[in-house]
This record gives sequence, C-alpha cells and structure tokens, in this order.
Amino acid sequence: MSAEVTLLGVRHHGPGSARAVAAALERLRPDAVLVEGPPEAEPILGLAAAKDMVPPVALLAHAADDPARAAFWPYAEFSPEWVAIRHAVDRGVPLHFIDLPAGHSFAEDRGGDEEEDGDLPRDPIARLAEAAGHDDPERWWEDVVEHRRPADGEDALAPFEAVAEAMTALREDGAASRRDRQREAYMRGRIRAARRAGHRRIAVVCGAFHVPALAGTQTVAHDRALLAELPKKVRTEITWVPWTHRRLSQLTGYGAGIVSPGWYHHLHRTDGDPLPGWLTRAADLLRAEDHPVSSAHVIEAVRLARTLAVLRGRPLAGLTETLDAVRSVMCDGSEVALALVRDRLVIGDALGAVPEDAPAVPLQRDLARLQRTLRLKPAPEPRDLDLDLRKETDAARSRLLHRLRLLGVDWGVPTRSSVASTGTFRESWRLCWQPEFAVRIAEAAQWGTTVERAAVGKAVGTASAATELAGLTGLVETCLVAGLAEALPAVMRVLADRAALDTDVAHLAGALPALVRALRYGDVRGTDHGALGAVTGGLADRICVGLPPACTGLDAAGAAVMRGHLDEVHGAIGLLAGGADGLADRWAGTLRALARREPSGGPATGVPGLLRGRAVRLLLDDGRLESAEAGRRLGLVLSAANSPADAAGWIEGFLTGGGALLLHDPRLLGLLDAWLTGVPAEVFTDVLPLLRRTFATLEAGVRHTVGSRVAAGPLGPGRAEPAGETTELDTVRAGAALPVVALLLGLPGASGGDRPAIPRQAAGRDT
Repeated sequence: MSAEVTLLGVRHHGPGSARAVAAALERLRPDAVLVEGPPEAEPILGLAAAKDMVPPVALLAHAADDPARAAFWPYAEFSPEWVAIRHAVDRGVPLHFIDLPAGHSFAEDRGGDEEEDGDLPRDPIARLAEAAGHDDPERWWEDVVEHRRPADGEDALAPFEAVAEAMTALREDGAASRRDRQREAYMRGRIRAARRAGHRRIAVVCGAFHVPALAGTQTVAHDRALLAELPKKVRTEITWVPWTHRRLSQLTGYGAGIVSPGWYHHLHRTDGDPLPGWLTRAADLLRAEDHPVSSAHVIEAVRLARTLAVLRGRPLAGLTETLDAVRSVMCDGSEVALALVRDRLVIGDALGAVPEDAPAVPLQRDLARLQRTLRLKPAPEPRDLDLDLRKETDAARSRLLHRLRLLGVDWGVPTRSSVASTGTFRESWRLCWQPEFAVRIAEAAQWGTTVERAAVGKAVGTASAATELAGLTGLVETCLVAGLAEALPAVMRVLADRAALDTDVAHLAGALPALVRALRYGDVRGTDHGALGAVTGGLADRICVGLPPACTGLDAAGAAVMRGHLDEVHGAIGLLAGGADGLADRWAGTLRALARREPSGGPATGVPGLLRGRAVRLLLDDGRLESAEAGRRLGLVLSAANSPADAAGWIEGFLTGGGALLLHDPRLLGLLDAWLTGVPAEVFTDVLPLLRRTFATLEAGVRHTVGSRVAAGPLGPGRAEPAGETTELDTVRAGAALPVVALLLGLPGASGGDRPAIPRQAAGRDT
C-alpha cells in the first residue's frame, strides 16, 4: 500500500469482497478507479449506470475479422468489479480498465496455443485453506470473507491488507505463468500512467493473486521487455450482453465461475442474518411444487442450520448447513426435492438486461426488433410455444425461429406438440435463450445485416459448400419453412446438379423424404416450389429404377440401413403419388422386383430376406398384393430350401410395423408356427435373437393373442377357427355404422339417406 495507490485484492464474484470494496471506496474517496478488465471496454463503461442495465451482464469482445474468437467478462450484482464500476460511474470519477487488451489474446489464439514456461499456480484459495487446516476451500473462504461483517470502528482497508500479506507469502516461490506476468506488467504500466495523469488517490481493484506483483518494484524496462513478446493485437469490437446466474456457475462449464451464484446474490442483498429469508424462499419454492412445507418447517430448519454450524465450528451457518437443514426438515431426506432447491435457488436462472443503445451489430438490432414485434421475449428458463401457422403472427414467429436455427442460433428447438393434432398447420417449439447466442449472432453477421438477409446468405453459402445430397435436400426444406424464397433458386440449382451426378441410390433415397415433405407441407405457408417438383419427380423415378440392383448382395448391416430408406421412400411416394402420373404404379413394380429377387446362388446373388419381406408387407398394406399371395410367398421362404437366417430376416421385414395380420389370417400364423417348430436345434440358437427382436416390436395385445392361439394347440389349414371368429361379414351390423362413418369422411349418405354400398371383397379384407 502506498500513499497514492491502494490495491484492493478481491475474489471475482464474491459478495464479501464486493461488500469490502464498497466500504473501502467510501473511505478512500479515490480520484481514479482502476479495475482489472479489457481496456477496449472503456468507451462503454458509462452504460453501467443506465436504468435499464440490470446485472448479471457481461462484456463480450470478439475479433472484428473473426467473431468466433470471442471472450466474456461477466459481472453480477455481487461482483466486486461491478461495485467498483458503479462507484466510479455514479460519482463521475475517472474509470479505467487495466488488464491486458483482448486484442492481444485474440492474436495469440490465431497463432496457436501459448507456451507456458512453468507450472500454472495452484488455486491460491485452496492453498490458503490448506495452510489454515481446512480441506474445503469454498467453506473456508465463506467463513473468513463472504460471511464476514466488519466490526464497528474497524478499518475498511484491514481485510485487503490481510489478503495482500497472505498472497505475498504464496507468491514467494515466484510461481506464475508467462501470461500472468505479462498481464501484471501491463497493469503496472496503466498504474504509472494514472500517476502521470495527476491522480493522487488511486484505487486498484484486481484479483488478489496479482496484488504482490502490482506492489512490486519492477522497472519500466523490465515490463517493456515482457510486453514486447506479445503478438500485434487485432482489431476488437466489444459490447454489453445479458448474462445469467446459471452461466456464472461452474456446473455449466464456465471455468471462472462460482458454484452458488443464487446463494451469493442472497448474501449480497441481505444485511442481517441470511438464514430466515433464504429458508422462507426454499419453503415457497417447495410448496409451489406441491411439497407439504409449513412455517413450522422454516423455523425448525433455521434452528437446525445454526446448530450444525456450532457443531462444525463455523462462525455462521453456510450453504452446506443450510442445504443439510433443507434436506432433513423440508424434504424428508429426499435428494430429488433438494435438487430442485439447488437448481432454482442455489444457482438460479436470473437473466440480466442491457440498454438498447449499447453497441451491437446490425443483425443483433434487427433480431431485437423482431423479438419486440412478435412478442417473443428471450428468457433463460425453457418454455413451450405452440404455433398455428394459419395465423400471421404465428407464421412470422415460425419463420424467425427457423431462420435463427439456420444461422446456428438454436433459441427454439422443434418438439412434439402437447395438443393432439395431425394438421400441417401446427408447430411446437421449446424456447430457451442462452447468453452464448450473442457470439453466434456476431458470427452470423458476416452473412447479412438483417435476420432474413443473413439466413439467405447462409443458405446459399451452405449449399455451395455441401457435399452430400441429403444435406442439400434438408436445406431446401429449411428454406421453405423459413420463408427464404430468395435463396431457393440458388439452392435448387446446386441440388439439381448434385442429384444429376449422384449415382448412389442410398443417397437418393435419403434425400427424397425431405423434398416430398417440402412439397407436401409447404402449402400452408403459401410457398412457391414449382422447380422443386421437377427435381423430386426425377429423384423418385431414379430410385424406382435403381433400387433393386442397389439392394442385391447387401450384408446384414447394409440391409438394415436400406430398410430404413425403403420405409421412408415408401411413405414419401405415398404423399407424392397424388400429383405424379403413374408414380405409384412404378413404385409398386419396384417393390415386386425386390420381393422376387431371391438368392439363388448364395447371399451375394439376391436381395436379403429383410428387404424382400419388407417389400411384400408394403405391397400387402397398399392393397396391391392379396393375402393368399403373401401367404404363398411366406410358405416358399419358410421351406427347407432356404437358410433359416434368411427366413428369419424375411419374417422381421414382413412383421415390422404391426403383427395384427397374423390374427386376421390364421394361415400366415400357421405357416410361421410350422416353420418355427421345424427349425433344427443347432440353427435355432442363431436365429433366436433376431426372432425375439422382431416379436418384441409387436403390439402387446398381438403378442398375447398369438401366444394364446399357439398354446391352444397345433395351427394349420385344417384347424377350425377359434370360437367367436367368422370369415363372413355381417352386413347388417356393418351397415348400421355406415352413416356415422360417412359423416366423418364427408361421403354421400352422411345425412341419413341411402347407405353407401359395401364392396364385399374390400370390406372382408379390411375387417
């Protein structure tokens, strides 16, 4: 401590340190305040006094030519640096940030990892706690600093003198990284500059670890030599962004954070005993979640926490004792209920706010405008949002969320709707704003100055760099749902070129569903996708021609992947066939070709049983194959001439998606039962896992009924039908329901007139 410069060593984000800094600054009344922080921020530090600046907030700096190289300096209400900033700004005292400029750090990031010429120092708090005989640094620091209240008449500078003495002892071995020594050299230079400027009472707020170095006697030449090793700093842009208590927590990976920001915020806000207020808030939270907690619980929890503190030799009950009391008294020992208190109160989701006139890239300003216009307020806690795309505002919200996802800002993530609906006009989202999105918005600013222009630019750039056809088709779908009509022509040109050159049927099959969804569901947004129809139809035709050869000779893993493509393409063509001439017939021909390609000279000569069985099932479900023919094919597959493994694969493909047909067609069940009982014992062990996997996918009721019928006795063509079943349609009973069915379907006869005729063949098959 000199007569001109007072060093206030603190722990970042510590309410005790913040309280001590406030008292020291009131006593010193400095004419200049120097704070550890990036000097690039000095032009915007005055915004800290704005009425709409609400901590937690953070300074965000990034390289002007590469926004991905960015860094945050977060501040909470209980951060000692924030207290120093507000003291200087509120009183009009000159305020300077004195840490190493961020531009030097970004320049080193560009050149690679910095080299250290020694071991990094251990956590000084941990070393001090160990010297004091404590094994928990956090608890020790709480006892000596965070819970400490100055006695009447105590010198406000006494705590900082004690911290400086302790840190001097810790740094006697000189253990400091090259980066720390350079930072300290730069800080010493800024302190010298403040002296030269004529300031006589200079207060320096910095990390306690740096105090001995800043109080040292290093020469100007020594410091200049250290700083000469720094790379030339890059141009840097900086602004204020909202932050959250959760992002101050180490639990989310922020390395310089704290484990209990919500608890520290409560300590900072409470002048007296923090226990009653804290435990009352815990009781309110638990009651809101339907836990039976009364005022008597609060009283008993306060008593228990204080008793635990006495038994453990602590001056006051800390967070450990408080949570132990909550667990025992309010949660009945439940860790689940206690986890709720930890998440909501110990950490918390408080979100800060920054003034609208804070520096920001144009893209950020446009996003803020859209958020206000569409009444979508960013919030750190997850919430669900259901949209009706027939409404103009909801459609605009959908476009914004899709555009932001394209830009890498996953503020909204599509989810399954909680409302039962099959309409294409409904979308459901889960919204959760993260402070890190500010960096991604800065990165996305290279594509445009508005959300729409940036999304268009990103879509075109992504299409140009795309190497996979499926990625391009997904991009087309995104452009449609995001309303990026301007980007579609360029994306479609790239898609058409890639599709024309791609000969891999698996790639084509993986690309088709997204294009069909875009054609099928784009109408609700009124999008124009005429060019998309031509590309989609061409892909479908090429798949119809190339799929059977592409499925020949596949191994088990390849067959499983292709089955997924087969199901997706079948569903896509079902949607597309209504507007494509003869496409459904061509696809049915492809499925028949697949079903006929049996391996005659070994597995490499035919289509795997998994795909042949799947093709037969799809034809059967579409009404393009009679049940008798499906039974004949099953009988051929289950003959002794075929390998059991191929037959088991055929069964898996045939039964996947539902096994009710085994109940409606006893002949199929009888064939399957006869084959299964005839599989040799040595082969049965090999096919058992596949069969168990197949039957495990069937509905529980189907499995139970099949088991009952098998247990009742032998199955076969000669067995009588189970009681209660009939092969004849009861037209009288069926006809009674037809008016209601016709009303639901909007068919003639819905008003109670003539009943629609029942085609016997179709009705018998459906029932």
